[in-house]
Amino acid sequence: MTTTPPRRGARWLIAGLTALVTVALAGAPPAQATPAGDPHWAALHDGPPQFPSIHIDWDVPITMSDGTILKANVYRPADANGPVTAPLPTIVNLTPYTKLLSMIAQTALSVPVLSDAVTSAFRDFSLNGTALEGLTDQTRVLGGGFGRAFAADPNLIRNGYVQVVADVRGTGFSQGIWEPWGPKDQADTPEVIAWAAAQPWSDGKIGMTGASYSGINQVQAAAKQPPALKAIVPLVPGNDLVHDMIAPGGGAIGILAPYLLAVNLLKLTPDLVSIAVGKFDTQWLADRLRSPMSFLDIAIATLTTSSFDAIPPELASVLDPASPIRQAWLGHPDRITVPTMVIGGWHDNFANGEPRIYQSIPLPPGQKQLIMGNSYHVSAGFDMRGRDGEPPRVDVLTRAWFDKWLKGIDNGIDRYGPVTLWQQGAGWTTAGEFPRPGHTHQRMYLSATASGTTNASVHDGSLSAAAPSDARRLTVAPGLASLCSADAAQGTAGILVFTGCGKDARVQELQGLTFTSAPVAEPTTLSGPIAVHLNTIHDATDGYWTVTVNDVAPDGRSTTLSTGQLLASLRAMDENRSARSANGDYSDPYPIMSLHERLPIVPGEATQLDIGLAPTDAVLKPGHRLRVDIFASNYPKGLPIRPFLDATEPKPQHLQLDPTSPSYVNVPIAGNPGW
Repeated sequence: MTTTPPRRGARWLIAGLTALVTVALAGAPPAQATPAGDPHWAALHDGPPQFPSIHIDWDVPITMSDGTILKANVYRPADANGPVTAPLPTIVNLTPYTKLLSMIAQTALSVPVLSDAVTSAFRDFSLNGTALEGLTDQTRVLGGGFGRAFAADPNLIRNGYVQVVADVRGTGFSQGIWEPWGPKDQADTPEVIAWAAAQPWSDGKIGMTGASYSGINQVQAAAKQPPALKAIVPLVPGNDLVHDMIAPGGGAIGILAPYLLAVNLLKLTPDLVSIAVGKFDTQWLADRLRSPMSFLDIAIATLTTSSFDAIPPELASVLDPASPIRQAWLGHPDRITVPTMVIGGWHDNFANGEPRIYQSIPLPPGQKQLIMGNSYHVSAGFDMRGRDGEPPRVDVLTRAWFDKWLKGIDNGIDRYGPVTLWQQGAGWTTAGEFPRPGHTHQRMYLSATASGTTNASVHDGSLSAAAPSDARRLTVAPGLASLCSADAAQGTAGILVFTGCGKDARVQELQGLTFTSAPVAEPTTLSGPIAVHLNTIHDATDGYWTVTVNDVAPDGRSTTLSTGQLLASLRAMDENRSARSANGDYSDPYPIMSLHERLPIVPGEATQLDIGLAPTDAVLKPGHRLRVDIFASNYPKGLPIRPFLDATEPKPQHLQLDPTSPSYVNVPIAGNPGW
């Protein structure tokens, strides 16, 4: 028996009503905390530890039900008599990046002088206002607790927790074949949790932590409801992996192949200690020889496959929503029943999924929390230092979360937030829900009439609440200006933020169409998902469109708030997963993203496209303007697989501004902009 999942809009509504009912039954909601939280959390985490040292058991074997052996490092608090024997809450982290890297990071973080010096030096480092201001985002990560979430947190261990860091199947020193987020990979996690809960050093209460892959792993594991799992803190996690990160809108993310190559190379590093002592795992070697470069062949096929008829079965399965791997990559946060703190960023690779994970979890606010910073994937936590109005560090929040839900300490963390957001254009805020209440989706129409705000884009158009009266065809061509853009920084997991290109979109706009509103008269907020409807004409049998929504300051600086992209031939929508606003327009379109649903373009004919942009939260200050940018390419964030790319040719594309079939952005607005 199968059931049809509710539409996205319905899921947002159902989750909100569930939360309201739960709060009503429990009594009045607690007063919201400030973003900075309780200073006692940081003082406790950074203060004198409960135990002076750490004992490590290296490469502990964990045998899965199919006989595959995973290897884990077990970190336990210790005193002068050795490891603590009393059963303690246990934190599990499964990583594909080898626990060897985690061990190196943990060792550095365990040296108080080094750890404190690094944290202090980089916490206040700033190049803001210079050409290298993007570098600040990266250096401050070292002071934001990301490293302890990625690896093992020595402060957490010395304060009465056991931490288990295990290599994912087929990576590190673990046996098996790596299958990123696949069925076997996911089946292992509940078994590791059950193993950890049954050990004599564990009290049976398990939490999970970790970033990126390990954050996704937590969401997937919690949806399976293993009995021993009691709380999770996923950092920059994804949910609907194809739509959120692998190929949003049909354009395969540019960093995918390098990412797969890096993990595959890391997994080939042998256990030198086992070789030295004559206990080398020959099964590990046999598994690596069977699959030395897992999934990399699929990534290569996206670039080399010459036609749709020649697509290999492995790649075809990725392009089939009904295939086992695509089904495995589709998360089910609506099944999560344990307290969950989601930490993400508006420019993260998974920015489209992080608010949705929070919204889908059927728990009352407080037991679920959302923190969204101004960060990219690898800079998560750079703006979380616990002072100047910023939230506490990632590791501080993690400790407080586990103290509450694993140790039962009433420290007030459940009264934090529950939604802590970097409101773009303003700063850190707290809210009772996301999207913020009171926001209504409204059309803003694209017009060819000049706004007078730029002379550097391909065309300077206007954005207004009234539909245009004149028809006009505007042309935009593919280009490489996107190499210097917020999308480029996002598509490279934040690596290209070093260039500072993610801070100002005017370089990218050199090859785009811009449509800019009049300045707002009063503060105007945006909160929630955004959709853009385009009336397009193509010269080829496909097209590739990228759209950004920007905040334009009085000095002309254009800051990207949210982005979306779509291959024209993948425009078929899944109505069950899409949402529409009260006026009937899409507010959150969900493309099916299937080869079977591909709709080839007829050159010269008008084609209607609906492009979804990631949810965001922002404020336009008086004098600022809203802008929609439209481009015909988006490398390196997105590059269509070769058959799609060949179909685009790639040729210039046309936006047909027609009063009888207008193009517009459907944006969630609150306030009085004066438009």
